[in-house]
Amino acid sequence: MLKSSPRALLIFTRNPVPGKCKTRLAATIGDQAALDIYVFLLQHTASQCAGLPGVEKIVYFSDSIGDGAIWDTDTFDYRLQQGADLGLRMQQAFKDAFTAGYREVIVIGSDLLDLSTSDLQNAFDLLSENEAVLGPAEDGGYYLLGLKKNIPGIFQNKTWGTKTVLQDTLNDLRKFKTAVLPARNDIDQYEDIAGNPVFEPFLKKD
Repeated sequence: MLKSSPRALLIFTRNPVPGKCKTRLAATIGDQAALDIYVFLLQHTASQCAGLPGVEKIVYFSDSIGDGAIWDTDTFDYRLQQGADLGLRMQQAFKDAFTAGYREVIVIGSDLLDLSTSDLQNAFDLLSENEAVLGPAEDGGYYLLGLKKNIPGIFQNKTWGTKTVLQDTLNDLRKFKTAVLPARNDIDQYEDIAGNPVFEPFLKKD
């Protein structure tokens, strides 16, 4: 339901369940350490999103509605992702947002340590002047996508989770005025956290 803002931030997240999140990272550091890191990243994402003014914030869970432990229900609305793959789930979420009356819609993941409130504000500011905004991930995907309307085909014919996604999406957007944000590193595997002191406490647990 549209509330007080024409802007919506859609936050895609996996339910934090051992063995079902950050599986590539878990292959190196174990299920529990990977889960602990993911919960840490979720908490970081929630805190950065909560401080964003003038934007409705909707968390899209992968499997079941959350219990409010991480995403404060006074700040975030809850939804379930719908669709057979990531592209279809994002497509449905954008469709629902535009149907509800939102005019500027951004989707993000929940596994970036270096994503800040100011980054999100900048993305919305850029979206107000463009038809789309895209945040490239260093692994060849993207961590943020903003649209003002549904763009046919943008979520189809992608091999999700691979390094071709970003370029294929940019190709889909070539006829639209698109702002491209700085590249960022999302956390998917051990190499993404290696040497970062923030993650050392999670790796030293018995």
